[in-house]
Amino acid sequence: MKYRKLINTDIELSVIGIGTHQFAGGWGKSFLKSDVKNLLDEARNLGINFLDTAPNYGDHFSEKLIGYGLRSNRDQWIIATKFGQKLDGNGNNIHDFTAKNILLQLEKSLKSLKTDYIDIYQFHSGSNDDFVNDDIWEMLNKEVEKGKIRYLGLSIVDSYVKENNLFQIEKMKEKNANIVQVVYNRLNMQPEDSLIPYCIKNNINIIARVPLAKGFLSGKYAVNNIFDPNDVRAGYSQESNNKMLMEVEKIKNNEVPDGINMAQWSIAWCLKNNAVKAVIPGTKNIGQLKSNAKASLHID
Repeated sequence: MKYRKLINTDIELSVIGIGTHQFAGGWGKSFLKSDVKNLLDEARNLGINFLDTAPNYGDHFSEKLIGYGLRSNRDQWIIATKFGQKLDGNGNNIHDFTAKNILLQLEKSLKSLKTDYIDIYQFHSGSNDDFVNDDIWEMLNKEVEKGKIRYLGLSIVDSYVKENNLFQIEKMKEKNANIVQVVYNRLNMQPEDSLIPYCIKNNINIIARVPLAKGFLSGKYAVNNIFDPNDVRAGYSQESNNKMLMEVEKIKNNEVPDGINMAQWSIAWCLKNNAVKAVIPGTKNIGQLKSNAKASLHID
């Protein structure tokens, strides 16, 4: 496993992390405590030290599974979670970027993760109006001083990136944040337009989420593939799915060397850009985890 140090921090991330949205279900598999513990134990054996989660991944359910899975080896992991989005009583996702709600979320995340501190705490895809609320950042920086948060970051909404709207990126250092999480993969290269150059120039760390484009870049699915009804991708239109799968087929035929696993190639493609400190692909099982980890062999 290879590691990259986050600029202006004492954090060194494995270049391959684990996105944990799938722990909450909705991606064709339900996870038990034992599933997550076994997955995390194997991840450490592979040299992976980075997890990304959020409170709205099953109303802190993903966080709770992680807390159970880590238990005695918390100090071996870098944990990133988020704030500002949550589930209501009916399972609907809502935004609440008030300082009062975020402080409550922080305490619940700490309890769910069974930890005294969060390594990277991220503003979760809020609007520019949400972002400029000084009450939020004043409160959060007090929690940094208390040691409950080590570093602040931003998980930027994808539509802003596509619009080259860098307002939050340009203001984040004023909030004492210098880690940005962004959708970046071979099917979505928009960050290369302005976001990545800006971050390089201003020493802002980048974490790439969705590096496999929700699994489409894994190379496992053919055009006209039908996803399981319990899989969120079944909710996309067949036309949209087929359009992506046809593009993946072109990439596979024209860019991926013979004999190279496409999922590994796709993950390594993100990391070839040295501005990207880590990627956080989701994984359903240990086989996928091992495959993802091997992607680090394909980068310098």
